[in-house]
Amino acid sequence: MQSVTPFSSLRDEQQLMTTLLALMKEEQRHLVAADIDAITELTARKTALVGQLSQLAVQRHQALAAAGFTAAEAGMEDWLVGANEAEAASLWKALLETTREAKEQNRLNSLLVNKHMVHTQGALNAMRPPAQSGNFYGPSGQPTTNTASRRVVIG
Repeated sequence: MQSVTPFSSLRDEQQLMTTLLALMKEEQRHLVAADIDAITELTARKTALVGQLSQLAVQRHQALAAAGFTAAEAGMEDWLVGANEAEAASLWKALLETTREAKEQNRLNSLLVNKHMVHTQGALNAMRPPAQSGNFYGPSGQPTTNTASRRVVIG
């Protein structure tokens, strides 16, 4: 039985992160084209990948803790200093770089989503009558307002 080390899941993490980045780039193309059905399908796939990535990160953090290092990315850096794994440093560096790219892609996609939301909200607002604008007509045909009158009772 092979022991689990902080290096054990790096290759899988890098492959999954690369796949996630590719999905995010595809998502951007669909956001630009406003293809909501495709975005919905991609969201399910992205969610599954993020879940798998989280599991692998937990596994790596547990292995770091078992080896006496901090169960976080800083612990991985410390572990790499004394690791006897030739490709661990390059895989870790590639994973961090791909993760940075994915974060930037997510930021850009978020901007596109917000742009669509603002556009949609503007369209919805255009279809609603403005509140308390005096543009409503009463039974006499005269404009009315939506402001409620308050009567003061003294005594």
